[in-house]
Amino acid sequence: MSPDSRSDPRAVAIEQLEAFRLSTYAARTFTALSTLRSATAKEVSDVADVPRTRVYDAVNELRERGLVDVQQSSPQRFVAVSAETTRRRLEADTDRRLSLLSAALDELNPTDDSGHHEIHQLDGQSAIVDRLVTLVATADDEITYLAGDDDLSELLVETLAAAADRGVAVRLGGLSADRRRELTDSIPTLGRVPTNGESPSVVSRLLVVDGSNTLVGFRRGNPTGDEHAIWSTGEPNSLGLLLGSIVGLDSVFETE
Repeated sequence: MSPDSRSDPRAVAIEQLEAFRLSTYAARTFTALSTLRSATAKEVSDVADVPRTRVYDAVNELRERGLVDVQQSSPQRFVAVSAETTRRRLEADTDRRLSLLSAALDELNPTDDSGHHEIHQLDGQSAIVDRLVTLVATADDEITYLAGDDDLSELLVETLAAAADRGVAVRLGGLSADRRRELTDSIPTLGRVPTNGESPSVVSRLLVVDGSNTLVGFRRGNPTGDEHAIWSTGEPNSLGLLLGSIVGLDSVFETE
């Protein structure tokens, strides 16, 4: 992008949409619709530098990404979703791809048969959720996640549901009854994590995957402050055993 084009929001929008794997025609069509709000194929073609016959292909591409709605009128009219909705949907798509990439790269790393494990530190909710999703995506047998309702993002729910679909036992604890009922629609085989007591307020979440990959989130000195986490992989996982004893996590799980 040239320095002059940075002052042109249309050019910036088209270039960035193309960076999110939209075709040039789709990027131009969406940018035009964002300006026109509602338009026919002819109206889009007139302002977007897209042949009229290709507008329909561009709209289909945008609909698949959840970025355009079609009004059933004659002729059809197309409406772009809001800027905020666009940001959220493209961000979710990016998060999923990064999680898949991270999981694939983790599997490509050479394993250490000696049982050695390392402890790593994470800062900030975004980094913590990314690591949670990565760990869940690599689960083979069982997932145990202990957290409150606010610490179960839509992306994490989707990843947990995908794990359950491939036969992984998913058990959650710390959630409200209403939230658990909601989740059974996505995860019909959802299990419960019984504990021997309440978790310390400093501990915000605990994840154990396949008994060997562990992540614990915490807030230093303030239950509502910035979140940090430590995570560890490999067996034996002393971090998992230590945190399990702190929050009173039973070794035997019940299934609902």
